Amino acid sequence: MRKTYQVSPTTLPQHAEDLLTQGNRLALVAAHHDEQGMRVVYLFVSGPPDTRTELHVRLAPNGPEAVPTLAHLSFPAGRFEREMRDLFGIVPLDHPLPRRLVRHFHWPRGWYPMRPKAGSPPAFGEQEGPYPFLEVEGDGVYEIPVGPVHAGLIEPGHFRFSVVGETILKLKARLWFVHRGVEKLFQGRSVAAGLPLAERISGDTAVGHALAYCLAVEEATGTEAPPEAQRARALLLELERVHNHVADLGMLCNDVGHGILNAHAQRVREQLLRLNKEITGHRLLRGGVVPGGAALRTLPDPVRLKAIGEDIREITDLALGHSTVRDRFTGTAILHTAAAREIGCLGYVARASGIPDDARIAHPFTDYGAQLSVPVHDSGDVLARFLVRAEEIDVSLALIAQFAEGLSAPAAVLAPAPFPGTGPRTGVGLVEGWRGTIATRVELAPDGTLARVKPVDPSFFNWPALPVALADTIVPDFPLTNKSFNLSYAGNDL
Repeated sequence: MRKTYQVSPTTLPQHAEDLLTQGNRLALVAAHHDEQGMRVVYLFVSGPPDTRTELHVRLAPNGPEAVPTLAHLSFPAGRFEREMRDLFGIVPLDHPLPRRLVRHFHWPRGWYPMRPKAGSPPAFGEQEGPYPFLEVEGDGVYEIPVGPVHAGLIEPGHFRFSVVGETILKLKARLWFVHRGVEKLFQGRSVAAGLPLAERISGDTAVGHALAYCLAVEEATGTEAPPEAQRARALLLELERVHNHVADLGMLCNDVGHGILNAHAQRVREQLLRLNKEITGHRLLRGGVVPGGAALRTLPDPVRLKAIGEDIREITDLALGHSTVRDRFTGTAILHTAAAREIGCLGYVARASGIPDDARIAHPFTDYGAQLSVPVHDSGDVLARFLVRAEEIDVSLALIAQFAEGLSAPAAVLAPAPFPGTGPRTGVGLVEGWRGTIATRVELAPDGTLARVKPVDPSFFNWPALPVALADTIVPDFPLTNKSFNLSYAGNDL
């Protein structure tokens, strides 16, 4: 159920406060540049039952391009507002932290890339000054800068540690080093041409982002994917969850010196990636979810999946039975439930801190049945984030077997093409990707092309929790903690 309300800038805070008080969370804020002027859409969601509420705020054509801040009501709202100001120039009035978020200090002042007349990016200018990191001072306090360029294949991110001895007093993460302009790239594309872009928002989440995009497009066009297609989509979503979680289990072990378990985990992940290619033709499952349906080349062999599951459980048992691994995991980088809730955490980060939210239950796109039991732990440490992943793998493997029953392959199951001009022209997709809930909102132009696509990866919500969890830990625990969150740089920096 999706409801839309037109509200004024002055009444926006009260409407937002009412929705938050009723148990909704702010999932997305999207600015739009319409012919009549600027418009801002706030999407609040809750469930079950699946409920989506949109607040549309129209700014006066000749008035100030500003909205009252909601940062005092919602921590994610404050970050969405800063992102919107950097990309659109819409000012959140009385924001408690008004400095830049997305645009680094060498981006030209007054240039907002999402505006229709922004033009090509101008030359980067001189730095307007150093980034305002909070400096921690005192006897024995020193700083450790890490990144933005890292060894290996890690994407760019800068981490500034304020440390005394080995204890981290404060960590500041600075992201947005590779802003790709994804939202701008969607504009003017056909629905079909938007799919490859959605699949590449965060490369390890091809199914999750493609599915959120397709669900939004289908709602916008009044299209209903057949039940068989929805089951195939759910199967692919769980396959994506499994191969990513397996990789994380191994790399967490590697970060505490147990390389042999990592080698075995990556061996299993390779088996899953090869299975993915058999099923969709791509190791990361691209091409399996399409607008209106799904396409499968084959189905996973139940015997093969059972063997993979037993292999993963053996690796997990060996890890948890090793005193060094368990000792390093236990009590490390605790994210307490209250902090996770205030920050707005999603996915396994939230569930490891006692928050059971899962879009497969709150916003189901198909019947997950009684087999969906969401693992939740409340210790909030690295061990909890490891256990949630391990237990989710078991649940996902059972779901894959359930959804495969009754499906046939090779097959492409598609809904009839929508009649041109039908549907509400706007739509929202909510999907429980492997990192957490993905939200995508789509608006179509009169000719059926994409006028506006706003995707939100769960990493946008979870990145602020990493420094909180690392407070009062030690510097050597940073790689382990960072991997236990395993947040997407690309998904955060669109």
